[in-house]
Amino acid sequence: MRAPGGDTRLAPGDVLLSVEGVSLSFGGVKAITDVSFDIRKGEIRAIIGPNGAGKTSMLNVINGFYHPQQGRITFKGATRQKMRPSVAAAQGIARTFQNVALFKGMSTLDNIMAGRTLKMRSPFFWQLFRHGPALTEEIAHRKVVEEIIDFLEIQAIRKTPVGKLPYGLQKRVELGRALAMQPDLLLLDEPMAGMNLEEKEDMSRFILDVNNQYGTTIALIEHDMGVVMDLSDRVVVLEYGRKIADGAPDEVKRNKQVIDAYLGVPH
Repeated sequence: MRAPGGDTRLAPGDVLLSVEGVSLSFGGVKAITDVSFDIRKGEIRAIIGPNGAGKTSMLNVINGFYHPQQGRITFKGATRQKMRPSVAAAQGIARTFQNVALFKGMSTLDNIMAGRTLKMRSPFFWQLFRHGPALTEEIAHRKVVEEIIDFLEIQAIRKTPVGKLPYGLQKRVELGRALAMQPDLLLLDEPMAGMNLEEKEDMSRFILDVNNQYGTTIALIEHDMGVVMDLSDRVVVLEYGRKIADGAPDEVKRNKQVIDAYLGVPH
């Protein structure tokens, strides 16, 4: 798989995305309150906390699904104002979901091809009939998708309808669809949820390979603290929509407020 393109002005360690004083409410319910943190280019950034802490709401703010009442999001140096998810995706933000969101009647190959939609430039009529430049373009996109299929080791299920696949493989296909967008920032919402130990080990390996081999910046929500501590470079902790800690994994797991609110005991 070809490494994603990126903002060449940013070097590893530079701030790729910053969240500044973000607050989000639904009626009288405060989902996020005055949260600030950043995500640096090339890192794996974990967002953790108990259920109801505002983690998924934060990802929804980052990719434009929710618009905060206060604060701002800056991505690749540009401040975003009420960006739609499609625009965020076009600018380089891809995501997976807590609950698998695939086209169950379509094959693995076709689901991953769906991730190339925003990169297709031929008129829809030509795409529909695979005519002229659209055919050449489809061949190029399919090559990228086949490389992703090889990378994720799912060649054997490339033509299988995803609705017939076990849950762990569906999660891998969803990761493949996000990778097909060749994102600068990949948001993973509980990528290990519902997996057995072997499936978690496989997914952890793929996440590390995406980060190490292709330099893709990753932000992930995950409840498995072993996974979080092994994979992440930095961890931000939310509780009831507020940030209570932010730092390296070893620092966070010794934080008394995090232990009391989430971990329960030194982990």
